[in-house]
Amino acid sequence: MSRYAMVIDVERCIGCNTCVVACKAEHNTPNGIFCTTIHEAEIGQFPDVRRLFIPALCNHCERAPCVDVCPTGASHIREDGIVAIDWDRCIGCKACIAACPYHARCGVEDRRILMADGRTVFENPTIAPCPERVPVKCDFCAHRIDAGNPVPACVEVCPTSARIFGDLDDPQSEVSLLVVRHHARCLLPDKKTSPRVFYIGD
Repeated sequence: MSRYAMVIDVERCIGCNTCVVACKAEHNTPNGIFCTTIHEAEIGQFPDVRRLFIPALCNHCERAPCVDVCPTGASHIREDGIVAIDWDRCIGCKACIAACPYHARCGVEDRRILMADGRTVFENPTIAPCPERVPVKCDFCAHRIDAGNPVPACVEVCPTSARIFGDLDDPQSEVSLLVVRHHARCLLPDKKTSPRVFYIGD
């Protein structure tokens, strides 16, 4: 069985937000809802200063606090390691949103996607838009994986190949090799959630 993970090379990320737009179009997320974001920081001291872009998303933790607090089992970990949400079982209590140390979940209060002319249009007919009063987050494009295309939309469109996706259980996969070769780091290691989103680079 696969155990999916993502490696993000922050030295390659140029902060173009192509991944952010692709994710919204792929998942029909409503206005103001983002399942991936780009944080920006300036490092160094003048005159040696540069801008750093840090993509952030659900970390698909092996010890996921959002799963532990869910009273209905709506938040769960699939066999392939993807942390998913079953909207049919979700009661909208938002406990998972509060429990996530990465602030990677958003609650949907208004499911509309408003275009410039005020109409509600869903761009991707292959995936159902989320209902109201449920949390949404990155799911590694699980619908693509289930259809035989194990490449998330954000990875597919990244112009600099800053995002790499693959199977951690395959020691020869690119993600496995990068994690070992670059001593990849995770966000908030003190939380001990064992994330499966890794960062390499300066």
